[in-house]
Amino acid sequence: MPLTPEDVVTKQFQHVRFKEGFDPDEVDDFLDEIVVEWRKTIAENEELKAKLAAYESGETPAEAPTPAAEPEPEPVVSEVPAAEPAAEAPTSAAPAAASAGIIELAQRLHDEHVAEGKAQKEKLISEAQTEADTILNDARTKARDEMTRLESERGTLEARISELRQFERDYRVQLRGFIEEKLRDLDVAGTSGATPISAS
Repeated sequence: MPLTPEDVVTKQFQHVRFKEGFDPDEVDDFLDEIVVEWRKTIAENEELKAKLAAYESGETPAEAPTPAAEPEPEPVVSEVPAAEPAAEAPTSAAPAAASAGIIELAQRLHDEHVAEGKAQKEKLISEAQTEADTILNDARTKARDEMTRLESERGTLEARISELRQFERDYRVQLRGFIEEKLRDLDVAGTSGATPISAS
């Protein structure tokens, strides 16, 4: 089936997963089709040019003997070749115009795909940057919360240590008082017990 400019305009490529852009193999295959059709068009154009040149070169010898044999058919013979090349000229120009149109459409399609790829790249970079900023902000918030918790826990532990030191001081004072009281009791008991012994 011949490739038309509409085929180039309406061609849809499949998006590739896990990377940007379109499937390179599919794009290459489509460009190969364009090249084949373009070469066909160029070959047809060259063939038509060759036919036109051959026709024009064959037209001159045909005109020379015609006036000697028949004077009246000369206008008919001269008009037919003049009309046919005029009709063939647009035909030979049409493939060239079609080729130029195909090239222009292919270039426009390529530019659109490149622009779409760039836009997709910018979008992915922007999304990645936004995600990275969100992760960093979350990490900073968690770090601040953890530092606040640790500061609060340190304050609680320092208060508990102060209470325990105060308890130790109070306990030592009470223990010393208790021991001193017991020592006094022992001294009193020893003094009261020694007097009767010395009297006897």
